[in-house]
Amino acid sequence: MLKGISPLLNADVLYALKSMGHGDMLVVVDTNFPAEAIASQTVLGEVLRIDNVSAADAVAAILSLMPLDTFIDDAATRMEVVGAPEEVPQVQHEVQAAIDKAEGKHWPLMPVERFAFYERAKDAFCVVQTGERRFYGCFTLTKGVIPPETE
Repeated sequence: MLKGISPLLNADVLYALKSMGHGDMLVVVDTNFPAEAIASQTVLGEVLRIDNVSAADAVAAILSLMPLDTFIDDAATRMEVVGAPEEVPQVQHEVQAAIDKAEGKHWPLMPVERFAFYERAKDAFCVVQTGERRFYGCFTLTKGVIPPETE
């Protein structure tokens, strides 16, 4: 247990967050996502797990340490619902709320078509699989920078 760090963030996830640089992307996925197949193609090359928690709780824990990239419009994305791209499931509303809280302002989740999402995920630094069982609990988060402290 570490002071000030969410207990949901295990050593493997902390290592990945520390290793990522500005512009590196992390993928947070539900239990139905083909995590092993996609993760094998990422920089890290293996699936990281935050088991038994929702996607929103995992995203909140990750964003408690990782800033989002302010230089791009799609620093936070969600997988679109197949056949209903305008639909936003409850799990995505919950993750949107977690992002907004972490960033202190509304930060829109940009939609990405399912197969485009899979391709995008292959270019990520890593894949974090959660215990989320609801469909479409899949998101990407792109790491930003932490500015120097002012004097």
